[in-house]
Amino acid sequence: MARHSILILVLMAALLTALGITMLASTSYFSEEGGGEAYATLWKQGVWVGISAAVCLVMALIDYNRWFRWRWWVLGGAALGLVLCFEWYLAQALGYSPLLARRVNGAARWIGAGPLSFQPSEFAKIALIVVLAGWFATHQGLERTAKHGLLLPGLLLGVIVLLIGAEVDLGNAFVAATVGAGVMFAAGTRLRYFAALGLLGGGGLMAGILLAPNRLERVLAFLNLEKYKDGIGLQQWVSWLAFGSGGMYGRGLGEGRMKLSYLPEAHTDFIFPMVGEELGLVGTLSTVAAFVFLIFSGMCVSAYAPNRFGKLLGFGLTFLIGLEGLMNMGVTTALLPNKGLPLPFVSYGGSSMVAAMAALGILINIHRQGVHLTWNDLPVIRRNRRWTPQL
Repeated sequence: MARHSILILVLMAALLTALGITMLASTSYFSEEGGGEAYATLWKQGVWVGISAAVCLVMALIDYNRWFRWRWWVLGGAALGLVLCFEWYLAQALGYSPLLARRVNGAARWIGAGPLSFQPSEFAKIALIVVLAGWFATHQGLERTAKHGLLLPGLLLGVIVLLIGAEVDLGNAFVAATVGAGVMFAAGTRLRYFAALGLLGGGGLMAGILLAPNRLERVLAFLNLEKYKDGIGLQQWVSWLAFGSGGMYGRGLGEGRMKLSYLPEAHTDFIFPMVGEELGLVGTLSTVAAFVFLIFSGMCVSAYAPNRFGKLLGFGLTFLIGLEGLMNMGVTTALLPNKGLPLPFVSYGGSSMVAAMAALGILINIHRQGVHLTWNDLPVIRRNRRWTPQL
């Protein structure tokens, strides 16, 4: 299974990307982002898929151990990208046009030049995984101490989470915090230390919700969706209707109705309900199954990495993709408050696609250098088939 796990991983990523292109072809004709040009977003996403595939190939060819040597530069670049997003607020205060910062849908979370822009938080999450994996690889044996297992890695985690959270991007901040804590847990940080992290993280999340009225309204809408269905809860309410109207086999590809200006952002964060409406329960369960296989195969790649850095890096990247997929599905099915997170490989958006493909490329490289034992490599087993490993 370990030898073929990368084939499953790549196949699932390809199928999810194909699903995203297919659903985007169905929904983008009616999206406002194209400025009236039919399928404009489809062509843009096609370009991003091509760029992302090239990024994936490059990442697959670069020895993942180089990221260990470059980890502090990677973290510094990610932090700089996040800081540049705040230029928009500085420009507003000083009365000049922002040079790099971009404001999209009322949020200043993008930077770019000319027609190109990207969301630094997507890449900051990968940078966080790289630096935490490098930290615990360097300090192996000290992960159960307070200093090296909690305080110093917690400081690295806190810097990235605070920068993302300060953009009022609580969804990505929560993902970054959870993935960082997951890497710390996998590295062997004591469980009781996570109580302190939980208190700090929970307090920061509550403060962010209370200080941002729009986020508080989203939580209230989640608790009583029917009451807010004509306002802040509209997306999730219509999403429910989309899933319900799809039935077992769906209305048919291209026959969905909720994309006709009823469901905002049907081609981005809420593309999963379009799968449910047009492809039915069969389509949604197949999408979930693809993510399950992707996560399982990614964890196999991580398990057979040749060193501790590769194991933690592979685990973190797989956990990141799985968590983002789970949260998007949770939001679109109204099991979680609306957070505005894309569905990896499926939703429209260049930053999300490039980041997901970069993570896939690193996992491919880890697998290329993995330790994969065959039957011939285990003479003890061949001599005695009743032999079991000593744990």
